[in-house]
Parts: sequence; C-alpha cells; structure tokens
Amino acid sequence: MKAAVWYGRKDVRVVDVPEPPTPGEGWVKVKVKWCGICGSDLHEYLAGPIFIPVSAPDALTGSKAPIILGHEFSGEVVEIGPGVKNVQVGDRVAPDACQVCWECYHCKRMNYNMCEKLAFTGLMTDGAFAEYVNVPAYTIYKIPDDMSYEVAAVIEPIAVGIHAVRMAPVIEGDIVVVLGGGTIGLATLQAAKAAGASKVYVIEMAKARKEYALNMGATAVFDPREVDVVAKIKELTDGLGADITFECIGNEKTAPLAIQLARKSGKVVMVGIFERESTFNFFEVTANEKHIIGSLAYNGEFSTAIALMNDGRIQGEPMITGKIKLDDIIEKGFEELVNRKEVNIKILVSPS
Repeated sequence: MKAAVWYGRKDVRVVDVPEPPTPGEGWVKVKVKWCGICGSDLHEYLAGPIFIPVSAPDALTGSKAPIILGHEFSGEVVEIGPGVKNVQVGDRVAPDACQVCWECYHCKRMNYNMCEKLAFTGLMTDGAFAEYVNVPAYTIYKIPDDMSYEVAAVIEPIAVGIHAVRMAPVIEGDIVVVLGGGTIGLATLQAAKAAGASKVYVIEMAKARKEYALNMGATAVFDPREVDVVAKIKELTDGLGADITFECIGNEKTAPLAIQLARKSGKVVMVGIFERESTFNFFEVTANEKHIIGSLAYNGEFSTAIALMNDGRIQGEPMITGKIKLDDIIEKGFEELVNRKEVNIKILVSPS
C-alpha cells in the first residue's frame, strides 16, 4: 500500500510499504477514509524530529523513524484481533491517537495522556496517512451513522480544544482570549463558548482565519499588527484582563503575550507545540499570582467531542478547507499549509 513516510526534516515521501498484518490480541485494523494534516505533522516536517524517535526505538511501541505520519483520522474497522469486544468489523470509527502502558502511576489514575510511555499514533508508531492502520482497540470510538467520515476526521483536534477548556476550567461567564485561529484555536474557541464563556476574543493575523473565528462565534478578533492587544483586552475588561487565555500557536512570542493578556490571578493554558525556547520575565507571574497550565492532547474527551459535534454546539465541517489525495500530500498538503496558511485551516487526505 502507499503511505506518507517521515524520514527526516523536510523529507516526507509517498512510498510503497507493506500492509499492516492481521491485528494481534486487543488490536484493530482500520481502513482509513480521511486523515487530517495536523500542526504536529507540520512541526515534524519543518523542524523534526520533535516527537518522532530517531536514535532509539520508542519505549512503548518499539518503533523509530522512518514512521508513517497521520493521527487525525476516521475509517472503517476491517479486522479485529483476539479479545476485542468493543468494536466489530464494519463499524465506523475515529480512533484516539494516544497509545499508553496502562501500568504507570498516571495510567492507573486514568490520566492516560500523562503516561510515562505515552506514544502517539503517527508519531511514535505508524499512522494513518496510508490505506490501512493497526491501532489498539481501547483507542477506538464509534461515530454516529449520520456523521460523515470527513467531519469525523476532525474529532481529534476538537478533543484537544475541549481538553484545554476543561484544564482551565472555563466556567459560565468567563472572559476568554484565544491566541491563534488555526484548527486548535478554533476548536478551543468553540469549546469555550460551549462551556459558557460570556466572551471569547481571538488574536490572529491571517485574514481568512479571522473570518473563520468570527463565523464560529468569536466576540471579536484582533490583529496584533493593527492594535495593542494587551491594551485592547484591558479596555474591554474594565482594566482587568482576561479570566483565561489559551496559547494555541506554539510561538516564542505569543507565549509571553498569553501571560500578559490574563488578569491578576488569571489562568494561562499552554496548548501550542513549541519548537523554540521563549524568553520571559516571570515576575509578571509572581507579582500577579497568575496560573500557568499545560494542556496536552486529551484524556477521554473524544466522546464529548462526538456528542457536541453531533448536536451542533461545535462545528467541524467549516474547519475543513481542503481535500486531497495521498499522492499530493507534499505539494498540496504540507507545502500548501506552510506557504498559504492564511487561507487554510484543515486539509484532509484520502489514501484511496
């Protein structure tokens, strides 16, 4: 079968690879319908390895580069291994990307995204930019019959946004600022609104992403090239600042900005994946008793994402700005997102 394989920085190739074998005990084979290009995939393409193991095999999966990318996907179960009871052949599914040990301190307390051996499908083991992929049965979530495979492929990033909102947590009436209007930013925006935030302001520079944010419920969108965003947010909050800010970009300049935008005793949730260190005087945190919270992936929020998408409180379809074939993933996928991110949010890839 064909697959998009990461060999190194700026070196992803569509090549022929063996089809995954019949799944072992507790595993499931999925025929991939659609797989989204994630910001993490772009980070690996441009600046990797970040998550991908290169020098030594991953502690959980035993895999290392070259690795088939892709973890935001939907598909149909075509084979199940011995002992699998939660899914059947023919089920329409969207798998969680977290593969875990279920033995460490965190897994035993059901904080599986903090697993000591946490491995992501498509980063620490072969993923879904391919016709088929094998994944553990415990990662599988069934999708409603009336949910398209395309929309189901964005459940994963929406779960990331929901998890970030729960980590804060956002409560009714909170004033929120989201930095970044990409996939995760838009997911976080919608999740914050669903949780009861009274106002959600978005910080974004790209014209198209500003429009997407407004269409998905942002109270207002501010471009830091056009306005002093710290002063503007204080003006809109009686001089206080936001109750909660979410950094959804992963940029060394926006991380300090997220802290500055929060009020005294406010919360700052770091969601973006950072490639470089950030310089910041943490007296801003100490003197104002601000709370900095990390948020990684999700911890069971797939079911919540499916429910909120199914009843319309969170929209996945408007985030899909492109659909391409696997053969075109470099030019019309990675390079398109790198060079024209101002007009793209989520590009989906079909392996067939």
